[in-house]
Order: sequence, then structure tokens, then C-alpha cells
Amino acid sequence: MYPNNVRKLRQEAMMSKAELARRAGVSPLTINRVEAGCPCRMDTKRKILEALGLHPSQRGKVFGPDVDKQN
Repeated sequence: MYPNNVRKLRQEAMMSKAELARRAGVSPLTINRVEAGCPCRMDTKRKILEALGLHPSQRGKVFGPDVDKQN
């Protein structure tokens, strides 16, 4: 498991899981898994960052400082 801030940031943006999934081009199940801390591909992380309106350089804020060591 990889703790992250996806749920917190999504809720701060007043966005549903379905809306984040639509904007990121991934399934709602993928958002559920990511928010639960399951590992995901770097491409999925990039899509989620963009859907949240964040720059890739902010990935540590969302996925933690060791984001580059995951997958």
C-alpha cells in the first residue's frame, strides 16, 4: 500500500470519484484503488495530477516523496 493525498485533494476540489475518473481518462475503479493506496502506473499518476489541475512536479504533494520508487 502507498498512502497518498488523492482523496483529500479530490474532495478539496469538490470533485466526485466519477468526475475525477472522467477527467483523468481512467475508470472509477482505478480511482478507488489509487485512493485506497494500491500501486498504479506512472502514466495513471500523471493523468490524475493533470485532472486535479496540478503540474507533474507536484507529484510528491499527491503521491508522497517516494513516488519515483513506486512502479
